[in-house]
Amino acid sequence: MSELSLNNVVKRFGALEIIHGANLDVKDGEFVVFVGPSGCGKSTLLRMIAGLEDISGGEINIGGRVVNDVEPADRGIAMVFQSYALYPHMTVEQNLSFGLRMNGNPKEDTEKRVQHAANILQINELMHRRPKQLSGGQRQRVAIGRAIVREPQVFLFDEPLSNLDAELRVQMRVEISRLHKQLGTTMIYVTHDQTEAMTLADKIVVLRAGNIEQVGAPLDLYDDPANQFVAGFVGSPKMNFLKATVVETVAGTATIALVGEDNVRLTLPVSAVVQKGAEVTLGVRPEHFTDAGQGDADLTVTVDVAEHLGNTSYIYATTASAGQLIIERPESRNAGQRDTLTVGLSARRSFLFDSTGKRLR
Repeated sequence: MSELSLNNVVKRFGALEIIHGANLDVKDGEFVVFVGPSGCGKSTLLRMIAGLEDISGGEINIGGRVVNDVEPADRGIAMVFQSYALYPHMTVEQNLSFGLRMNGNPKEDTEKRVQHAANILQINELMHRRPKQLSGGQRQRVAIGRAIVREPQVFLFDEPLSNLDAELRVQMRVEISRLHKQLGTTMIYVTHDQTEAMTLADKIVVLRAGNIEQVGAPLDLYDDPANQFVAGFVGSPKMNFLKATVVETVAGTATIALVGEDNVRLTLPVSAVVQKGAEVTLGVRPEHFTDAGQGDADLTVTVDVAEHLGNTSYIYATTASAGQLIIERPESRNAGQRDTLTVGLSARRSFLFDSTGKRLR
């Protein structure tokens, strides 16, 4: 069994608290991704699980046992780092087997594990090469293979694809996903890349400033974010935020007017008491703008840049209520610089947040 749990885990450096009482349950065989902006604590949390950082409070449980004081090598984990950390003077085969040989693992079993890892990662033809003779993607496969041969309870990945170019990142995402399905082992993966998080994870953990903001399946977080931070962080391109003011409240609904666009008004259901005159933020994902006349209100924007990607275009535009907007349109090849564009806003597909970022709808 390779369940993992964090119970009120805290990390302090002197008087400065970095991780503020993290609680998380990871099921056996789950692929969990820690995601958040730089400095949010995701790598620190991963290193605490690995035993590379001491914890200042709380409890880490792996496979049914508390591992707070257990050495990293005895925790039943294997870690893949951002840097490949391969021994340059050793062949691929020697790199894969080195840890097992140093631990006195029987030669026959070591050879069996190395061959098994090579078969899974399709690197059999690379076994006698040295790292300098490998591409970045091949080196990362070897680094992952070195983790596989340990047969751990939990795999830990610390931004393993950040040194690869865009094409290799896509390829390696597919291979890591395939590896997870093949091995069925619990995996925890740290990244700041939302695409990696959305495509790889069974469960995403969104962190901000040492706090876990929300935990859930990728599409659950996308469709039902807990607050404005999660709404803005999950999804690419990011959600648009438009400043607005509440102009009327009636029986569980609020009518808002966009700042600088007083004639653009939407009525939305709200889950909390909202005062007339309150400043709020309307959230709209790029793909949720409609054609003019097909929503609940129309908004005219000034087009700055249009990115044409074939069957989809992203329109970067400005308006008084948002600064810059990103609008996804099908084949908008005629949207030139400084043109105006009128789009529809749908109350049903919009989100509403108060001045603190708390979700109201």
